[in-house]
Amino acid sequence: MCAVSIVALAGIGAASIATPAGAAPPASGYWLLGGDGGVFSFNAPFFGSPASEPTKCPANTVDRGFAGGTCFSMAATPTGKGYWILNGDTGAIFTYGDAQLFGQPAGEFVGVPREFVPTGKAIVSTPDGKGYWVLEAGLSGTGTVLHYGDAGSFGDTTALAHASGTGFVGQPVGLAATPDGGGYWEVHSDGGVFAFGDAGYFGSMGGRKLAQPVVGMAPTPDGMGYWLVAADGGVFAFGDAVFAGSTGGMKLDAPVIGMAANPRGAGYWLGAADGGVFSFGGAPFEGSSGGIQLARPIVAIAARRLSIA
Repeated sequence: MCAVSIVALAGIGAASIATPAGAAPPASGYWLLGGDGGVFSFNAPFFGSPASEPTKCPANTVDRGFAGGTCFSMAATPTGKGYWILNGDTGAIFTYGDAQLFGQPAGEFVGVPREFVPTGKAIVSTPDGKGYWVLEAGLSGTGTVLHYGDAGSFGDTTALAHASGTGFVGQPVGLAATPDGGGYWEVHSDGGVFAFGDAGYFGSMGGRKLAQPVVGMAPTPDGMGYWLVAADGGVFAFGDAVFAGSTGGMKLDAPVIGMAANPRGAGYWLGAADGGVFSFGGAPFEGSSGGIQLARPIVAIAARRLSIA
């Protein structure tokens, strides 16, 4: 297991990376997703949201207790001109902007008894935006990665469990793809990281004592490292990922729900359930919905990928 990288703390709300005089600023924005499908845009275009149709991402308090809503994840298209939103309860995928539908888990569980339908945890785009992966968590506590469009199948922890006959300590919480789309990482709540395809394994927090469970991960731009983030905002860096600060040890109004790497430079953002955004390293602070009355808690943060407005 490789050592966790640690460097000096960078300030929250750090300034943007400098650009040549007269040049357009990098598209360094991000979106926050609410459990009801509401989308909040910060230096990123708004293309619509499922919240405009309450039946798409309703709260489910009856059999699964998703009181915060049922839309759990979103992914930006490579152009920055669209995004996908995943309803983790039904498996439906909603498309906005230039995002296209290539299939969805909802179509694979028609007629399947409710108790056997897994929960969708994450959706991740392929590099060209012509496909995506969906991570699902089943009753066994393992992750299944479904692939659509030009997304390749490289394995998952469900396959590993079947092959080894053993289970895992944590639950699947996140998925991240390599830059060339030839692999991906699956991360579990105990900090375990599982690499598939051409994804390199650079270490994990599996087997270590955590103050709070891991809730997400983000890869570095070159795919030679990644960060993990816990619910208290603790950040763990592996490979060439540089630790630029965290909210670990700080008193937060709401737990951290995920993170996004700055695709235009160094640093990363952490998103909290109350809409707060914490910016570290070279990731510029573009705003947040902290302090705003939200219909449902924030469940995901996604970085605008490449496009310049």
